[in-house]
Amino acid sequence: MTTQLIGKRIKALREERGLSQENLAEIFGFNDRQTVSAIETGARRVTAQELVLAVERLDTPLEYFTDPFLLAGEGRFSWRQSGVDVQHLEAYERRAGRWIAMFRTLAPQVGRETPLMRRSLGLVRRSSFEEAMRAGERFVAEFGLGEVPAVRLAHVMERELGILVLMVDAHRGISGAACRLPELDSVLIARHEVAGRRHFDLAHELFHLLTWDAMPPEHLEEARETGGNRVEQLANNFAGAVLMPADTVARFGDWAGDGQDALIARLNAAADALHVTASALKWRLVALGAMTSATARAIPDAALRFNGREDAENVPPALFSRPFTEIIGLAVGGGLVSVRRAASGLELSVDDLSDLFAVHGVAQPAEI
Repeated sequence: MTTQLIGKRIKALREERGLSQENLAEIFGFNDRQTVSAIETGARRVTAQELVLAVERLDTPLEYFTDPFLLAGEGRFSWRQSGVDVQHLEAYERRAGRWIAMFRTLAPQVGRETPLMRRSLGLVRRSSFEEAMRAGERFVAEFGLGEVPAVRLAHVMERELGILVLMVDAHRGISGAACRLPELDSVLIARHEVAGRRHFDLAHELFHLLTWDAMPPEHLEEARETGGNRVEQLANNFAGAVLMPADTVARFGDWAGDGQDALIARLNAAADALHVTASALKWRLVALGAMTSATARAIPDAALRFNGREDAENVPPALFSRPFTEIIGLAVGGGLVSVRRAASGLELSVDDLSDLFAVHGVAQPAEI
């Protein structure tokens, strides 16, 4: 653990408890708050005796200050969710933070450094929706996402942008999240959502990571493909353009003139081909001027549900991701973390961890 990281955790705990630096100085027996300030900024090291005092007087486990597989007072999450109460969301955020912290800690130790520089989009809150869509189209072209961008989007985010993408078993109502740390960007996606929804959430969170400094997203946002505040609308327009580029959509022909039943059938078929939801495709066509808003609103939502099927046909992707699993495997194999510690951190049994390596095609460490 670094001095700076311990300082951040002390500051996070102080703020969580509603304590001032003067209050904390009294608890530690310091003469002034400047000593607390120096600790919180990492300018002053915390001694072993002071850590013991923190544990005793703040009634906090030692692991809070010393466990590297923990996020506390670091970074920020932005959650796409529907109706999740704050208590459950906070509990899930702590769980997700452990997976991200595990990757952050172990990746550099096995020679997988995060990118030195971050990519960003030249967009701000006052940017137009058309500018957001053009940015999405350019992203597809510059990163060679091809005619069905949804297929390669996660790969490009992981391998070319250095973004940690995790497919997770999320609490009911959570679609996904973006997480910004000083040295790492992450996206979590609920893997049991239908594929089209997963892909839209992924592209939406990508926008937030690429514009975080210019327009930080809210901690909580409603998971939907249209509407929301200005930043969310820009994110939706960007996501629509990434997944459904204008040239690709044009290959499906003219969308005017069909009767409603024929139009619904075409929407569902085209959405399947693009690995998106028919609802997202409908509103993308409106944004492109290929369908009127009145026509889109007249289409019953039920007709596009599950792209026209009675039930969702969904084969969820494997838990977490291959790059993430590779790091865990290398760390276990190199003796940086024990098998049981790795499994516990991922909330898996040792057998489940073995299965995770197998499903991602990652070599099993000799310890398993």
